[in-house]
Amino acid sequence: MKKFKSYYMHLRHPRSLERKWIFPLAICSIFSLFLLFSTTLTSPDGGMKFYRYLSFSATASANTTTTSIFVESKLRPIPISSLPSPPRLAYLISGSAGDGAMLRRTLQALYHPYNQYVIHLDGESKAEERLNLYNYVKTHPVLGKFKNVRMITKANLVTYRGPTMVANTLHAAAILLKEGGDWDWFINLSAADYPLVTQDGTKLMLMINVYSLI
Repeated sequence: MKKFKSYYMHLRHPRSLERKWIFPLAICSIFSLFLLFSTTLTSPDGGMKFYRYLSFSATASANTTTTSIFVESKLRPIPISSLPSPPRLAYLISGSAGDGAMLRRTLQALYHPYNQYVIHLDGESKAEERLNLYNYVKTHPVLGKFKNVRMITKANLVTYRGPTMVANTLHAAAILLKEGGDWDWFINLSAADYPLVTQDGTKLMLMINVYSLI
């Protein structure tokens, strides 16, 4: 009767016996893996292979990161020789009676050896005032060296906002086209005007505006 009961219990609960072997089997497997891993590290060949594997993985990941982040390394710098030269400016500075001193001040503020200039005092100014301006241009050491300032000695009678003002502008443009050489921009100013930036800054702004329109 006892044998029959034990046989019955064995048939009824077979999984309880199998579960008893899972825990010892797991411990043996973990211990075997630990021994294998420690043997690989302690042996000279195994440690070197493991180190090479780590270094190769780190190098590959670093190269991948570098190529993905630093895209600027693929860009080619623009050679300096291909950059355009700064624009040449041609100015007409006009004044009337009593504007001789202001005209000289404006000319000094706008002057650059790279540019061309035409100055004019209209017919309402006195002959003495025009002569003083003429002598200033001729005797100035810098203006006399580069010879890029011209004065309209035969004064035109200019009416503000009239056709004579346009005729005077065309007269100055004709002088610049004939004697001023190569220039890119023509600027018409009065003796009362005064620049807010230097001539180099003006050239830079013109270059930026031109390239923004292209």
